[in-house]
Amino acid sequence: MAAAAEQLPRIQGWRAELRMGFRDAGHRTVLAERKHSGPLTVQRPFYPEGEVCHVYLLHPPGGVVGGDVLDIDVQLAHGTKALVTTPGATKFYRSGGASARQSQRIIVQPGATLEWLPQETIFFPGARALLQTQVELQGDARMALWEIQCLGRPAIDEEFDRGIIDNRLAVTRDGAPILLERLRVDADNRRRLSLMGGMPVGGIFLISAAGEAEVMACRDLLPGSGADTIGATLIDDLLVVRYLGDSTERARRQFRTLWQTLRPRVFGRPPSTPRIWAT
Repeated sequence: MAAAAEQLPRIQGWRAELRMGFRDAGHRTVLAERKHSGPLTVQRPFYPEGEVCHVYLLHPPGGVVGGDVLDIDVQLAHGTKALVTTPGATKFYRSGGASARQSQRIIVQPGATLEWLPQETIFFPGARALLQTQVELQGDARMALWEIQCLGRPAIDEEFDRGIIDNRLAVTRDGAPILLERLRVDADNRRRLSLMGGMPVGGIFLISAAGEAEVMACRDLLPGSGADTIGATLIDDLLVVRYLGDSTERARRQFRTLWQTLRPRVFGRPPSTPRIWAT
């Protein structure tokens, strides 16, 4: 009996799950379903602009280590409006061998609008991370989303010279793929110029229900020169903006400017900046 017990694999890291369900309460969207286990939860919703439900995702340990597993499941019912962000950067620390996993599945039903705007993700040297975000749009559902990845800590000249990252992003509408992204980084390919242009910071900003007018408005806001590379394109009705550079601060600033400009045009609402961004 004792020998058999010794052969069982040791459970490493935290297992955390969060499920959120948004419903239309008539005058505003409410977080009708909120279930969590482990160190993953949300603050009470905020309503700085009335009907839109603002929610902050919280991960109390402050970072993700090898062996941690985080699962997030979000559903927006018909006609709901939600903005989800984080109070700070998500940090994946050096692993002793096991991989950390983070999975996010988001379903946006017809007539609903999701704004998924987390702060950046920082991968420390030696991190082993598997991340997957899947967004399923249904009917005329609308979405704004960004992701910013930082390899190492360029502010202190720290490079991501060891570790493994596998980051996937998928956006579908009614089951048909619109965008499939994958970033794979390991110690062997990190220094290739073809990988993120050799830059430590990469990001993608998406907003649906866009057209050529929004593309032109977006391009008018993009810097014409400088250390960063940033460009915009349109895939069906999905505006895709990509950033490459060496500063998470500049990436955040550029994406926020785009969101503040495009939100009234696409969603018909003036920008309402989450107050947590100012702290």
